[in-house]
Amino acid sequence: MTGGPFRLLIADDHAVVRAGLRALLDGEPDLDVIAEAGSGEEAVRLAAQLTPDVALMDLRFAGPGSGIDGVEAVRRLAQRAPGVAVVMLTSYAGRADVVRALEAGARGYVLKAGPPEELFQAVRTAAGGSVGLAADVVGELVGQVVSPAQELTAREVEVVRLMAEGHSNRAIAEALFLSEATVKTHLVRIYRKFKVDNRAAAVSEAVRRGLLELT
Repeated sequence: MTGGPFRLLIADDHAVVRAGLRALLDGEPDLDVIAEAGSGEEAVRLAAQLTPDVALMDLRFAGPGSGIDGVEAVRRLAQRAPGVAVVMLTSYAGRADVVRALEAGARGYVLKAGPPEELFQAVRTAAGGSVGLAADVVGELVGQVVSPAQELTAREVEVVRLMAEGHSNRAIAEALFLSEATVKTHLVRIYRKFKVDNRAAAVSEAVRRGLLELT
């Protein structure tokens, strides 16, 4: 579809965020917000019922009983309403999050902290059948192609997870039934792969790559 007006659905678990987005988007002559959803399940239901041109989808719906996340909502929409283009609008720019969303079928990925023009462009691009990505997201993906990050093994991910929880080398060794020397070897490899030199930086990099989530 080209030229608009484009009918939009906003899906975010924060009412204030939805209100701000509605005001922003409705200020554009070719964009029309027709519905809002506070959860992934509600977004899927409304999108299947109303078939907007574009659904703006939060990546993570917080709070107890929040249900499915944005990526799962995209997967379900691809089956129930394949004509609805989904643009992820989120605070998370990690490569793992971006790749998961695009593989699920998202047609765009924009950061909440980015300029409004990036959001408008992504919506129009997705509605037109192409993929709209924020500049920071493109940079993240290109950077991984030019200088691919070395992936951690499953065991190394376990070590990072326990390290993030504040466990000492001895505690990690006991939890994973390893020797302390083996844990230290894993740490050396993790530091080398992440190009860091301390535990805090390793945890931070693991979060950035989507291997860990801050709580």
